[in-house]
Amino acid sequence: RQCRFCLLRDDINAIIIMSKPQPPPQQQQLPALFCSIGSPTTSISKTQLRDTVGNFLESLGARDDVLLLPPDYTRFHSQAGTITRFISEYYNFTEREEDDTTTRVTTTSASSPSVQIIPALGTHAPMKQEQIELMFGSNLANKKIYNGNDENSSSSSSSPFVVHNWRDDVVTIGYAPEEMVEKATHGMVKEKWPAQLNKLVWEKRIKRNSDSSPQPLVISIGQVVPHEVTGMANYNKNLFVGVGGVEAINLSHFIGAVHGMEKLMGRGNNPLREILNYSSSKYLEQELDLWYILTVMGPSSSPKSGNDEDDHGDDVEMKGLFIGRDVTCYDLACDLSLQVNFNLLETSPKKVVVYLNEEYHSTWLGNKSIYRTRMAIDDGGELIVLAPWVETFGEDECIDALIRKVGYVGTPNIMKAMGNDDELKRNLSAVAHLIHGSSEGRFSVTYCPGKLTKEEIESVGYNYADLEEMRRVYSIETLKEGWNTRTNENGIEEEFYYISNPALGLWAHPSRFEEESHSTNATTNGDVTISSNQEASDGSGGVGGWKKPPRESA
Repeated sequence: RQCRFCLLRDDINAIIIMSKPQPPPQQQQLPALFCSIGSPTTSISKTQLRDTVGNFLESLGARDDVLLLPPDYTRFHSQAGTITRFISEYYNFTEREEDDTTTRVTTTSASSPSVQIIPALGTHAPMKQEQIELMFGSNLANKKIYNGNDENSSSSSSSPFVVHNWRDDVVTIGYAPEEMVEKATHGMVKEKWPAQLNKLVWEKRIKRNSDSSPQPLVISIGQVVPHEVTGMANYNKNLFVGVGGVEAINLSHFIGAVHGMEKLMGRGNNPLREILNYSSSKYLEQELDLWYILTVMGPSSSPKSGNDEDDHGDDVEMKGLFIGRDVTCYDLACDLSLQVNFNLLETSPKKVVVYLNEEYHSTWLGNKSIYRTRMAIDDGGELIVLAPWVETFGEDECIDALIRKVGYVGTPNIMKAMGNDDELKRNLSAVAHLIHGSSEGRFSVTYCPGKLTKEEIESVGYNYADLEEMRRVYSIETLKEGWNTRTNENGIEEEFYYISNPALGLWAHPSRFEEESHSTNATTNGDVTISSNQEASDGSGGVGGWKKPPRESA
């Protein structure tokens, strides 16, 4: 019997459900699903993408305040940057890029609203200017907003890009019930889950007493793909985690870790997602005019020349586009992503080689190479990670220090360390990351970093190999996606599996794609108390931040 998550619809046809432009939402409510386009064989061009986004925005009516929530550079291939640029151009906020290859000119808005952009960093480091330019285009990256609305005046200016600070910039808007959290953590956590958002997002609430003026518009943009914490990425995760607060992020990551990665990966419905969906339905859908633009990306069906207008880069193409304001568009995107991004292998590789491009500068990001392949690698196998740009472990100094302190040493040791370390208890996302990045002794991990030393890599529990030496052995210029063979130094032919970008899929052997009966991933000798200090800082007025316990007197 085939797993229901792995069935492919060989006869699937492209589904296109397109609503006609409607009156502004203050006059008539739009359908919850604007469009659902895609199939495993679909290739959505940039012209089609621009036209669809333009039609969608036209259907929303005039706006004077628009907030966009795309991912950061670590999701470069999502095409969220291109979509953000198209939205900016539709609203006359920026001009079209000179190298734009789309063939038709889409009608632009009659109004020119203010536009702000908060990259959904989550716990990641802020984007660098060159990353913003590469992802969003030079016009938007260098756009200046002048306080006096006069570019020729001496008034001060600011960027439309707002940096999200997950420790300080958030407000708690409500809570998911304690029993939902208790169920998701197998009784380990008996606390309500705080729904937290960047304060700027929450300021865009619907104006209840205004019948004629345009409502603030919030658009969340991103890619749906298998994910180690929430099962499938994006949708309301982009808000509650991407622009969420430290309490919510830490607890959500911990929930995912103790529930068990093998029970989450590739599953859109799971206890953590139930918590997010509850909070989304109760708070976001009631208070915000919030829409989601979701993409599904996959390998190109044919090589690109680099000049094609439907070329999304690195032999990746858009397989699906879904726009809506509730869980429907997300469920449809999940269905397609599992067909496009889920790779079920008949044989478990003894060796897997993964290449990390410039998006990955830390093991916090680069360990996607472990998350996405752990269900495929054979017992006693080896994962080799070619990581030229990896230069640190964590995305901030606090998390980096905790990773160096504890290491990727397996769930039992990590849980024991957490029980004895108040700093770990206050940073549950670090605990979750350490668990996710541990092979539990089932296979070995060999990291080949460009900017970390042998001593640093081995201190956190990984094997080390020289990057240049390993690139001579495994030349990414000649390797093909999937199975490869080479003759080793002893004249023996070895077979290995190569992945050029772990962000684009999930790889598994049927025996490891475990069913719902899988036991909890966190083995403990009893209840673990983690919640005593998980509250907003004194005087914060609900703004996120862990409250540190008072120092004990000497």
